[in-house]
Amino acid sequence: MLNWRDPENPKTGGAERVTQGYLADLVRRGHEVYWYSEYFEGGTSTSEIDGIHIVRGGTNVLSRLFHVKNWYRQQPRFDLVIDQHHGVPWYSPWWCGTHCISYIHEVLGSIWRSFYHGWRLPVGIVGPWQERKTLWMYRKVPFWTSCEATAKALRQIGVESVTRIPYGVDIVPLDFLEPKPLRQPLKLVFVSRLAPNKRVDHAIRMTEILLNCGIDVSLQIAGGGDSLNDLKNFAAEKGLDKKVTFTGYLPEREKDLLLQQAHFLVHTSVREGWGLNVIEANAMGTPTLVYPAEGLTESTLKNETGLISEEETPESLAKCLLAKLDDQVFYDKIREAAWKRACGFHWSKILPLASDWLEATARGERNVPYGASWR
Repeated sequence: MLNWRDPENPKTGGAERVTQGYLADLVRRGHEVYWYSEYFEGGTSTSEIDGIHIVRGGTNVLSRLFHVKNWYRQQPRFDLVIDQHHGVPWYSPWWCGTHCISYIHEVLGSIWRSFYHGWRLPVGIVGPWQERKTLWMYRKVPFWTSCEATAKALRQIGVESVTRIPYGVDIVPLDFLEPKPLRQPLKLVFVSRLAPNKRVDHAIRMTEILLNCGIDVSLQIAGGGDSLNDLKNFAAEKGLDKKVTFTGYLPEREKDLLLQQAHFLVHTSVREGWGLNVIEANAMGTPTLVYPAEGLTESTLKNETGLISEEETPESLAKCLLAKLDDQVFYDKIREAAWKRACGFHWSKILPLASDWLEATARGERNVPYGASWR
């Protein structure tokens, strides 16, 4: 597995959690698994997690390519190389000399400008162009993704083979749902890496709108990232210090409890490869309130497992929620549907599909893509 980050990287996120799940299952099946990633300050050159051999080298796009190729040439022949794309891939089909697939969570597109603006805007402009050209270069390489919107975008670019297998979650759904009255004070939660493309500030602005409408509401933001201080300052400027709180990173058990206690999980990302935390919230009996963004409209089913706003604005998100705040019957219905649906996305159901397919690909077999019936 070639991925820019590994689970011990301070900036690790959902992509790394899912990757770890797949690779750990391959280890359990008796395979020898390596994960090559970029070196980070304070890290070691090698590590081991769940039986996965972690190797690190290089600190940016160019240096990591130099280091990984030097390391790779010293290894016995691999049966399969998985080239994970995050805007810029590893170009492994041209140097690995073995079976190779591309693993992608989302086509970044407009997300580039979320990270590169101001004096770095040229990168935000060139980024989408180079990404599209690079994906076209990869068009004959089999792709693996979880999201139908991503699969569609890849096909439009010219990619010939896309296999879709949804993400799994290791969170165990609740055994049963205890009553959760939809009454004030309303508890909202945002669980994510705090980065510009997540648009956490939109959730804060929505909270302000709800308060101005006379709704007693609080928003807890769980996670860390480069945007943490800016978001804290933004909430303070709005005078929301007591209504918007930041928990930082939470252990899994504490995060699960936070999700369970909330009335809704809020998600305002520009685009998602799926929205792993949506299913995690659903497993804890909590429906979602999301933007109509790619990925999120697949992990959340509109008015079935959660609410989807009409527009990607805090005002539209608040309006969507306000329209349903007095409907306890509706809330109970989507809450139960979300919980039941989450049971179908547990790792125990997803991993056999993914690992079988990866093993077959390593043998050079061509398979009919999975995923046509996933909903």
